[in-house]
Amino acid sequence: MSKIDGTVAFVTGGASGIGLAIAKSLAGRGASVMLADINEDALASAKAELVAMGAKAATVLCDVSDEAAMRNAAEATMDAFGAVNIIVNNAGVAIGGQPGQISLEDWRWIVDINLMGVVYGVEIFTPLIEASGGGHIVNVASLAGHMAAPGMGPYNATKFAVVGYSESLVQELADRKIGVSVLCPGWVRTNIHKSSAGSPSHGAGLPSDQLAEISSVIDNGLDPADVAEWTADCVEANRFYVFTHGSMRPLVEARHAMVQADFDASLTNPAFKGR
Repeated sequence: MSKIDGTVAFVTGGASGIGLAIAKSLAGRGASVMLADINEDALASAKAELVAMGAKAATVLCDVSDEAAMRNAAEATMDAFGAVNIIVNNAGVAIGGQPGQISLEDWRWIVDINLMGVVYGVEIFTPLIEASGGGHIVNVASLAGHMAAPGMGPYNATKFAVVGYSESLVQELADRKIGVSVLCPGWVRTNIHKSSAGSPSHGAGLPSDQLAEISSVIDNGLDPADVAEWTADCVEANRFYVFTHGSMRPLVEARHAMVQADFDASLTNPAFKGR
């Protein structure tokens, strides 16, 4: 997508954090924006911020883990603006813990939001984007979708899934006039580390010292506005991977080196010769 001006955008988790920042960035470039969020009060405040910018904005209360709610949000977007060109599947949560100690209810909770919320967004909105003449999908993953950290298995699993899913989509949708980007930021100043309080276990998985460490690095993370502007730049440039933290590149490279080394090891097995 070469130009955001004149488009209609749908943003989940749009009432705060990265979602709200992206909504503002898109609005600042001339997009009309539908904000979707589970927090009704925050939605009203977020809409007021966009309207104060002179943007066309609307809101819809939406739990992204609920298929019916996402279908209702799609209908609300079409009713409000008559089209949709950009969707930002941003809503997400975080939870951790040690293997064998994480409740299955917590696993279902994070998968339903972080993965199925993205799936619903893609499956429900793709036909609408096509009918609107094309556009762009932004799936918000994380650098945790390229490198795993101990104690964060559920979060890593969902973000790796979003990256892999997006890598399929960018190939599958290229001929349908729909671009795809996957946003993979490092530490950003948001409240995602507090989201585990809404899990079935109310955040029982992470010890307090690890949670305090995570809170500290997040509090010193990037400004969401900077991440949002770069994301909008990448949408207009039709860039697929959207990274933010060059300092973390060696960690990703270390993972790739491990993959390559073990792949090379398989070449020494005569059973695999020529395969």
